[in-house]
Amino acid sequence: MVSRRQLLAVAAMLGLPTRLPAQTQSPAPADRLVLLGTGGGPTPKALRAAPAAALMIGGRLHMLDAGNGAARQAVLAGLPLKNLAHIWISHLHNDHVADAFTLPWLAWSGALTTPVTVHGPPGLAAMRTGWEAFARTDIETRMADEGRPDLRRLLAVSEISPGVQLDSAGLKVTAARVEHPPLTNSFAFRFDWTRNGVAKSLVYSGDTAPCPALIALAKGADTLVQEAMYLPALDRLIASESNAPTLRAHLLASHTTAQQAGEIAAAAGVKTLVLTHFVPGGDPSIRDEDWHGAAAKAYSGRIIVGRDLLAVDL
Repeated sequence: MVSRRQLLAVAAMLGLPTRLPAQTQSPAPADRLVLLGTGGGPTPKALRAAPAAALMIGGRLHMLDAGNGAARQAVLAGLPLKNLAHIWISHLHNDHVADAFTLPWLAWSGALTTPVTVHGPPGLAAMRTGWEAFARTDIETRMADEGRPDLRRLLAVSEISPGVQLDSAGLKVTAARVEHPPLTNSFAFRFDWTRNGVAKSLVYSGDTAPCPALIALAKGADTLVQEAMYLPALDRLIASESNAPTLRAHLLASHTTAQQAGEIAAAAGVKTLVLTHFVPGGDPSIRDEDWHGAAAKAYSGRIIVGRDLLAVDL
C-alpha cells in the first residue's frame, strides 16, 4: 500500500501540488434491520431460513432470536460478526433459540474477541451450562492451538423479566411479557436510541398472540417487526389433519394473523410494520400481495413484507 509520505514525494518530483486533501473519518455506519430468517416454526424450509433478525445500531450488532443457521445468514448479509454484542432471545422454542450460543461460538472462531451477552427467558442459564459441556473440546483446543481467548469468559447470560434490560451508551432496551401459550415466558423487545439528534425506536414481537402488553410496548414506535400467519393458507394446510380444529385453536391462541398484525400496528400507532415469521412459510402459492393485503385491512401505514436477507434502513 502506498503511504501518504510516498505520495507527497512523487508529487514533488513531478512538480505537482503537494497538499493532499485532509483525511476525514469514515461516516458512522447506518442503523439497519436485516431479516436473516423469516420462516415460522421448527420444521426446516426450502423457501425461508429459521427465525432470526439483526439490528445494527452505531456499529454494534444485536441479534433478535437465533434460529438454526443464523451465523451463515449473517455472513450472507455482509454483517460483521466480530461486532456481535448482544443476542436477544424471545422464548425458548427451538426455532428461536437453536443457535443462541452457537452463533457467538462461530463468530469467535473468526474475529470475535469482545464480550457478548445473551439475553433471554429463565432457563437460558441452564441451557448455557449444557452448551458449554458440548463445546468444551473445541473451545479448549482452539485456545491452545490457535491462541484464542476463552470464549466462556466472553459470554454472559442475562435471564430477563419485564422492564428495562439495557440502558447504556444511548441505547435503551425494554422487554414485555407477551402471550405465547403454553410458554409463560415469551418476550417482545423495544429498542430506543438517538441518531444525529433524532429519536428512533423498533419493536420486535417474538411469537405472540395479540395482547395489550405488545400494543403498549410498541406505542408510537417507528418500526414494528411482527410475526404473521396467513389464515386461508393455514386452513388449507391443516385441513387433512385429524385434529385440525384443535390445532387451529392452538395456533390462533399463540400467534398473530397478518390481519391482526395490522390491527396491532394501528392500535400502537407505529410508522412501519415489517412482517416476518411467516406461517405457512413454505407455501410458494402465497404472494407478497396476500400478506400485504391482509395486514392492510386494518393498517394504513407502511407495510414491508419480509424476506430472507432483506435490509431496512432505520
